[in-house]
Amino acid sequence: MSKYTLNAKLLSSLALILVLSACKSTPMTSDVAVEDKSPTTASEPAAADGSAVKEVTIDDNATSSGYNPLKDPANILSKRNIYFDFDSDAVKAEFRPLIEAHAKYLLANGSAKVILQGNTDERGTREYNLSLGQRRSVAVKKSLNLLGVQDTQIETVSFGEEKAVEGCADEACFKTNRRVDIVYANE
Repeated sequence: MSKYTLNAKLLSSLALILVLSACKSTPMTSDVAVEDKSPTTASEPAAADGSAVKEVTIDDNATSSGYNPLKDPANILSKRNIYFDFDSDAVKAEFRPLIEAHAKYLLANGSAKVILQGNTDERGTREYNLSLGQRRSVAVKKSLNLLGVQDTQIETVSFGEEKAVEGCADEACFKTNRRVDIVYANE
């Protein structure tokens, strides 16, 4: 082996070691504070503990006395729609408090089951819209799963454009059709 080939191999090995060592990550220590900077809406300010969920009333005595937080218009649980941008299945940050509230309810009520109904506007082919509606409902399901809700409590379904408002001609109308509806079983 020539001296030039040996030097070239040595230099390329050294360069590779330098590149790989530059990619090395340093583990985070527990003393690093992470601040939640997610946006909140004016109507639902962040709670003191930073959870952004103001109040979720879950009281077994209240439920047995006829009070149902799912039907109380003053309770966040009565809100059942999560809206999406055009041609997107990404859950917007503004709907995080709503998803967190439903997750807390489902965790506190193990027998409760929810159906996530994915919907789209009427633009696009029927097959594409069915697929997009399913991706949207699965995105909300994954959000609930990350918050601890079990798969046995969640069902996903896509209606595509089947439940769309007919004759939409402007973006304001199309926005109302791009959603996931949260429907509780036996309700």
